[in-house]
Amino acid sequence: MLELLKDTRKHLVTGVSYMLPFVVAGGVLLALSVMLSGTPSAPESGILKDIWDIGVGGMSLFVPIMGGFIAFSMVDRPGIAPGAIGAYLANSIGAGFLGGMLAGILAGIVVYYLKRIKVPPIMRSIMPIFIIPLVGTFVVGGLIVWVLGIPIAALMTALTTWLSGMSGTSKIVLGIILGSMIAFDMGGPLNKVAFGFAVGLVATNPQVMAAVGVAICTPPLGLALATFIAPKKFTTEEKESGKAAIIMGLIGITEGAIPFAAADPLRVIPSIMVGGAAGSVTSLLLNAANHAPWGGWIVLPVVENIFGYIIATIVGVVVTALMVSALKKPASELPIDTQEDLGDELDIDFE
Repeated sequence: MLELLKDTRKHLVTGVSYMLPFVVAGGVLLALSVMLSGTPSAPESGILKDIWDIGVGGMSLFVPIMGGFIAFSMVDRPGIAPGAIGAYLANSIGAGFLGGMLAGILAGIVVYYLKRIKVPPIMRSIMPIFIIPLVGTFVVGGLIVWVLGIPIAALMTALTTWLSGMSGTSKIVLGIILGSMIAFDMGGPLNKVAFGFAVGLVATNPQVMAAVGVAICTPPLGLALATFIAPKKFTTEEKESGKAAIIMGLIGITEGAIPFAAADPLRVIPSIMVGGAAGSVTSLLLNAANHAPWGGWIVLPVVENIFGYIIATIVGVVVTALMVSALKKPASELPIDTQEDLGDELDIDFE
């Protein structure tokens, strides 16, 4: 198994490569629907609502696609179904893209051992297309639902209670906590808890929503800036993702940073957490207030102290870009040798 896991980064990059079109297509369509509606919320009717729904389709699929092709990179076609279904379940219970990555790796490990089971010759042809996907999906899905789901639910409840008791703490401490949580998993459980906490205070303490609104957009914008100031640190695909991340960041879609984080989590995630925290703290210190349950710059019409909000965003973006540029190594365009033609017929012998 060590041989299997030593190429983990290659497996992650493979998953990200197949995932990218879904993030870009879905994220940009979401951003366009919100931008054209002119309000910081999801459109509720008409063609813009239809565009939003199409974008949601893309954003709903990218985690399963990523998990499926991480497993595919590890163990070939038999891993696609367990990886994709496991990642879908992880995302549905609130584990976000990190849960999807874990599910993909877990599926690869499970299928790896299933493929090593010796079976009679008559069963060999049905193992990769029936037995292994079926058993692998059941094992991975069971682990996600029955093992991972319980601690995720308990964590979200505990964090919500903890944050509720921190309303009166210092601005610096609160900003660091909220900014880091929003940036950490980009739509996952920590992000949702911090966002939900801020939304609950929109009417009474909109300064908290401003701090969260800034942290929502700093990860994609900071990483997009980094692709321009340190282009040698990013692959061609990442540079293209950076362009889409600009649109998503301005409209308040944190998921624009996920392709970068999934490809290099150990360097990207700490960078966006520090940048998010810096932006949130700055926003609180400058007393910016956001009266919309949304983030990014699309909320500027309902922001008090717009100048402070913009300055806080710039601080978070610059800190993110400088830190990730310093931490990342020069990019090597990893050859993805698993990208063979998936349309080839399976070699099945019925004799």
